[in-house]
Amino acid sequence: MNTSMTTVKEEFHKLIEEIEDENLIASYFELFLHLTKKKDGSLMQGLTNHEKSELLLSYIESHNNDNLVKHEQLYNEYSKWLEK
Repeated sequence: MNTSMTTVKEEFHKLIEEIEDENLIASYFELFLHLTKKKDGSLMQGLTNHEKSELLLSYIESHNNDNLVKHEQLYNEYSKWLEK
């Protein structure tokens, strides 16, 4: 393992140790399991490393309510496309 990979793993472990919320760490664990599973035909295998990173970042940011948009706001903004 090269030095940069060692550093990344050490930093990853530090981040994990800093999380106190049991539900949050369980969610990250489930996400990490899904991201690392290697099954033929899985959606994750079709993503680039950059796309996987963006997906993980989006998931992490979704735990902050300030980053979420209310359903009503989305409905109002996009209602013209939702009508038949």
